[in-house]
Amino acid sequence: MKCRGIHSLSGFVNMVCLLAAAVLAVEASADSPLDIGSRRELFVDDYLIASMAGAELKLHKPEPREVALVCDQPWEGNTSAYYALFRDKNGFRAYYRGSHFDEKTKKGSHPEFACYAESRDGVKWKKPELGLIEFGGSKRNNIVWNGEGSHNFTPFKDDNPACAPDARYKALAGGRTVGGKKKTCLNALKSPDGIHWTMMAEAVITAGAFDSQNLAFWDTERGEYRAYWRIFTAGYTDERGWKPSGVRAIRTATSKDFIHWENQADLKYVDSPPEHLYTNAVLPYPRAPHLFLGFPTRFQPKTQQVEPVFMSSRDGVLFRRWAEELIPITAPKDRDGNRSNYMTWGLLQLPGNNRELSVYATEAYYTGPGSRVRRFVFRTDGFVSVRAATEGSLVTKPLTFAGSKLTLNIVSKGKTRVELQDAAGKPLPGFAIADCAPITGDSIEQIVKWKSRADVSKLAGKPVRLRFELKEADLYSMRFVK
Repeated sequence: MKCRGIHSLSGFVNMVCLLAAAVLAVEASADSPLDIGSRRELFVDDYLIASMAGAELKLHKPEPREVALVCDQPWEGNTSAYYALFRDKNGFRAYYRGSHFDEKTKKGSHPEFACYAESRDGVKWKKPELGLIEFGGSKRNNIVWNGEGSHNFTPFKDDNPACAPDARYKALAGGRTVGGKKKTCLNALKSPDGIHWTMMAEAVITAGAFDSQNLAFWDTERGEYRAYWRIFTAGYTDERGWKPSGVRAIRTATSKDFIHWENQADLKYVDSPPEHLYTNAVLPYPRAPHLFLGFPTRFQPKTQQVEPVFMSSRDGVLFRRWAEELIPITAPKDRDGNRSNYMTWGLLQLPGNNRELSVYATEAYYTGPGSRVRRFVFRTDGFVSVRAATEGSLVTKPLTFAGSKLTLNIVSKGKTRVELQDAAGKPLPGFAIADCAPITGDSIEQIVKWKSRADVSKLAGKPVRLRFELKEADLYSMRFVK
C-alpha cells in the first residue's frame, strides 16, 4: 500500500492511510516473523514486543557535564545557535551561527555569520583562525561562511561512496529567491574540505517555512539523502506569524543527488498531540542505522521557553514522540529563558569511552556576552529501556536472526534470565529459563549463556521468540552476533 504525498490530503484521509498501513503490518507480522538479521535492536518502541507484564518502556535523560563552547567573540554573541556537530577523521567538527542581540537597543549588533570549531576529544573545542572572511578589519576569526543562509547554515560530512571530491561536505542553508521572485527556500552548498564553501544549487527545497535549523544527511542504510525542515501546519499565514490553529512542524524528503527532492511528507506521530517543534535534530543512530532518532525542541509560545524531547522512527516519517522533556529547563544552568534550551544536531562517541554517548544543548540565550553549549551524556543505547522495577517479563514477537550469540545491553540488580521459544511460545530444548545462566551487573555487550554455552547458531534463520524474566533490570538493546 503506497501512501506517498499524504501530507497534501485531509487529516481524515491521513489517518485512514496510517491505520490501513498498520493493519497490513499486523497481518504481515502474523504470517511471517520479523527478520532482524544481526542488526542491533533498541527498545525505543514496541516493534519487537508482543507482551510485557510488570515492566514498562522508560525514557532516560542525559546527565549534564562541562561547558564545551562559549560564544563570546565579537563576531559571535548571545544569540549564537543552530549547532551541527559530527565526527570527522581523528576528531570532531562543529558549525554554528554567530550572532548577538543587544539588550539595550533590542537589535542585532552585527551581521550573522556561520562559524566553525574543532575538537580532538569532543570536550575541549578550539576556534581556528581561518583567514577567510573579514570582521572588524581583520580576518583572524573562525568565520567560515557569510553568504546567503548564514542564519541557519547546517553542514554534514557526506558518506555517499559516489560523492564528488569537491562536494565531500554538503550543507543546507536558507535562501530568499525562487525563480527570480522573493520567496524563502533552502539552497544546497558544497565544499571539498568543510572550510571553503560554494553554492551547489539554489532553491532545492521550496515548500516550507525555513526559519529554523534545516538539515540533511546521507542515509547509508537506504542509499539516499534525507532532509528534515521546518513547516507550519494549517493556519500558517506568512513568515511573520500564524493563525492560532497552526503549529511549527517538520517535513521530510529524500533525494538521490542532493538537488532534486521527492517523497515529501509531513512527520506523523504514533500518539502525540500537535505541539510547536522548533528544531528537529533527526539523524540515523550510528549503532543501529536503520533507526532514526530525533531530539526536537518543543516551543512554548506563552513563555517563549524551549525544551528538547525524544522521538524515534523506523521509516523516517512515522515517529514515536515522548511527552516527557529530555533536558528540563532546570538543568544547569541559564536555560529557562527565551529559547535557551535547544539540543544541537549531533550524537558523538568520544574517544576511549564506548559506554556513553555525548549530546550537546544550549544555555544563556539572549542574555550576557555569549551563549554557551553544554555537553550531556547518555548511556550507550540508553535512550529508552524496558524497565522492571521489581520483577517483570517481556516476550518478543516471532523473529528470525543471523549469528551465533545473543548479546544484551542491560543493567540488572537481580538475576535476569532469557528463554528462547519456538514461534508458538514453547521453550526450545536447552534454551529454557531454567537453562539460562543468571545475568547480573552492568554491561553493554552481555553474552547470554544456557547451560554454560552461548552458541545459538543452530536456531539462526528459524522463527523464535525471546522471553525475558527481568529482576530489577533495565534492558536497552539486543543483538545476535557471530
